[in-house]
Amino acid sequence: MTDMDMPLITDRAALMRNRARALPNALFLQEHAADELQERLIEVNRTFTSVAIVTGFPDFWAARYPDATIVPDDDTLDLKPQAHDLILHTMCLHWANDPVGQLVQARHALKPDGLLLCTFLGGQTLHELRKSLAEAEVAVTGGLSPRIAPMGEIRDLGGLLQRAGFALPVADGSPLTASYVNAFHLMHDLRKMGENNALTGRIKHPTRRNVLTEAACIYADNFRNAENRVDATFEFITLTGWAPAESQPQPLRPGSAKTRLADALNTKETPLNRSND
Repeated sequence: MTDMDMPLITDRAALMRNRARALPNALFLQEHAADELQERLIEVNRTFTSVAIVTGFPDFWAARYPDATIVPDDDTLDLKPQAHDLILHTMCLHWANDPVGQLVQARHALKPDGLLLCTFLGGQTLHELRKSLAEAEVAVTGGLSPRIAPMGEIRDLGGLLQRAGFALPVADGSPLTASYVNAFHLMHDLRKMGENNALTGRIKHPTRRNVLTEAACIYADNFRNAENRVDATFEFITLTGWAPAESQPQPLRPGSAKTRLADALNTKETPLNRSND
């Protein structure tokens, strides 16, 4: 099976409809991502002169970075080769049908030693809702349907940068916990922020009311907090990588070391006894 034959996880038309319905005052996930990226850029301590932002929410990010080039997260990114020294790929890789392809395109659009910061939702996101909906649907209908996008685990995501050809790759994650009156309020909020179900395999008719009611009961029973509300987890993953450049630190060739490890540690080297082998 070729890449072109791979089944598409995300229905792009549905995703665009969901985003078009999003409300500007409900984009707290975008706000959190923007604040996190800003802190990381301060730590980098470098001046960037040609910034591109890949996003599904252009108005929000254009307000934050008015001088940046804003491009949609289409399958083919509208980026010119080696045109930017910083690319922010913001809160959309979890919807990508080809995440490695997105990163490869970003690398080609970076100048040598240019920086990519890619933030998106990881595998622990909405695990409470995922569990509750699955149990409720099995109990009521006897089956399961795709409802929450499959999101990568951090232990696997660092490899995406290496596959895409980035140097000095780093992947890290952090959780954000939000609380809601109940599961219905959470699902309503997901719709307002444009992050509701856009999976290709989703059911195309409204979910039965008794499935949602059962899911809300399961959610409350398992994830109620001390304030008598329910918690919802959003896991933010950030990938950091640099376009390769000759000026970057390079690993030494095997056998090229000029100092023994024992000398560096100021200890005595003990030969291996293989007499019993």
